Amino acid sequence: MIEKTEKTTVLSESEVLSLTAEAGGVRLDVFTASVTGETRSFSQRMIESGDVLVNGKAGKANTKLKAGDEVNITLKPPKEIELVGEDIPLDIVYEDEDIVVVNKAKGMVVHVAPGHESGTMVNALMHHVKDLSGIGGELRPGIVHRIDKLTSGLVVVAKNDMAHRSLSEQIKEHTAHRTYMAIVDGNIKTDGGTVDAPIGRDINDRKKMAVCTKSMGREAITHYKVLTRYGEYTLLELQLETGRTHQIRVHMAHIKHPVTGDIVYGRKKCPIPSLDGQALHAFRLSLDHPRTGERMTFEAELPDWFKKALAYIEKRYDIKE
Repeated sequence: MIEKTEKTTVLSESEVLSLTAEAGGVRLDVFTASVTGETRSFSQRMIESGDVLVNGKAGKANTKLKAGDEVNITLKPPKEIELVGEDIPLDIVYEDEDIVVVNKAKGMVVHVAPGHESGTMVNALMHHVKDLSGIGGELRPGIVHRIDKLTSGLVVVAKNDMAHRSLSEQIKEHTAHRTYMAIVDGNIKTDGGTVDAPIGRDINDRKKMAVCTKSMGREAITHYKVLTRYGEYTLLELQLETGRTHQIRVHMAHIKHPVTGDIVYGRKKCPIPSLDGQALHAFRLSLDHPRTGERMTFEAELPDWFKKALAYIEKRYDIKE
């Protein structure tokens, strides 16, 4: 036994479990998962949201409990989200009976989640596309991979389970290639390189990701190539070998060249007026078609906001071709 239930209190619509750890050395996320029956990742999200307190204070997923620690877990009722199709403009680059390739606009969230119950790419897909695979779950139909809200570019979506399994396997085995264009702060002196550094939750800010030890994170590999140097900025082409949350943004910040406009991992105020968020665009996607096996490559040209940022930099530093 690692805990005992002392009391259960109902506050409004939330249930609060008050528990006592009977033995020490157990991680808080493991403890929470064992008590609630939820997955460890879900339990970690509960902890990050402040729904798990240890001796009256917010805990961290890797906190090691001590015998006698008081743990309060707030169980919030699930919020019902109805997924409906919405007539939202969507740039569909390619579509057939198995896949859809979308050039996602900057500012659009990929799938429905708390805080983003409408206006997502999935809502738009539900309106424009007849069928989507069910493997991703009710709120993420067809979603094989995603890109951040303020990142633009190519996303492939599965229209059936066969396609979903094939695409997921290609991403897992690194045979589907995702290539990005980014403007980063500073002058990268080498012509290219690879960042091979594990990524996990930032221990100081659970809403952020960070480079960490292998035991605390997951393998993350990013390859980059310098395209143009602009004095205080560098234009890069980057290819993901793995697909961790915020991977490019975290890796570029790790080598002291954060993505320009990224106020989370870089400078808190962007010096380029036309940028609202990170200068990052997924411009190329290569994959094997799930049904035919044909190698397919899709490209999305740089959006206007990205071009304006480059034009501003060129003018500021009087850079001529």
